[in-house]
Amino acid sequence: MTQELAVEPNHRVLEIGTGSGYQVAVLSLLAKDVYTIEIVTPLAERARETLASLGYRNVEVRAGNGYLGWPEKAPFDRIMVTAAPDEIPAPLIEQLKIGGLMAIPVGTVSQELRILRKTAAGMVTLRTLPVRFVPMTGKPAAKNSKSTERPR
Repeated sequence: MTQELAVEPNHRVLEIGTGSGYQVAVLSLLAKDVYTIEIVTPLAERARETLASLGYRNVEVRAGNGYLGWPEKAPFDRIMVTAAPDEIPAPLIEQLKIGGLMAIPVGTVSQELRILRKTAAGMVTLRTLPVRFVPMTGKPAAKNSKSTERPR
């Protein structure tokens, strides 16, 4: 996923699904700023402490719902999602810059990793690959909008 996003030193990156903080640590070595959201508060707190103690200074960790993204820090050059929603969350599409890339596993029983580019016309699929990720939790009940993705 990291390679497919082609992260550059001037990029602002959003990661959804912090977990232990390993992936955000990798991203922080490649990007200018990395913002990461974890829905499980104790995991977010532990990752924040671990990353700070190891000297990662260009990382911000938030405990919260990844479906909502991080609008206060948007727009992002890259977005990486490490849990599988059943469809691409609209707020993440909105928070990605035009020309930006998103890596996201999508699906329930059958999942595919999608590498997407945002264009003025919507999301374009660049590549797909069959994968198996944990399901993304915390889907807002009231905001259940469909993706604006279109095939390439």
